[in-house]
Amino acid sequence: MTKQVTKTEETAKAVIHRKFSGVATSDKMDKTIVVAVDQVKVHPKYQKRYTVTKKYKVHDEKNQFKVGDKVNFVECRPLSKDKRWRVIYA
Repeated sequence: MTKQVTKTEETAKAVIHRKFSGVATSDKMDKTIVVAVDQVKVHPKYQKRYTVTKKYKVHDEKNQFKVGDKVNFVECRPLSKDKRWRVIYA
């Protein structure tokens, strides 16, 4: 026996979008910036704190952000091979 899913159950699922903030490190591409996000982690055995930096390619429709600007961005649908993030304009 298969369970039929109604339309209200399908739309009731909440979509979770991840949000990050970081510093723009490159703005040389058109409508794209590279944003570095720093995360502090703790070593499980030695309890030492260390910083991990990850870079994201973020869609900037207005070409508004320059190198050194603080950027807030959110997850979205794939825009290109590497871009899955878009800027939150505040």
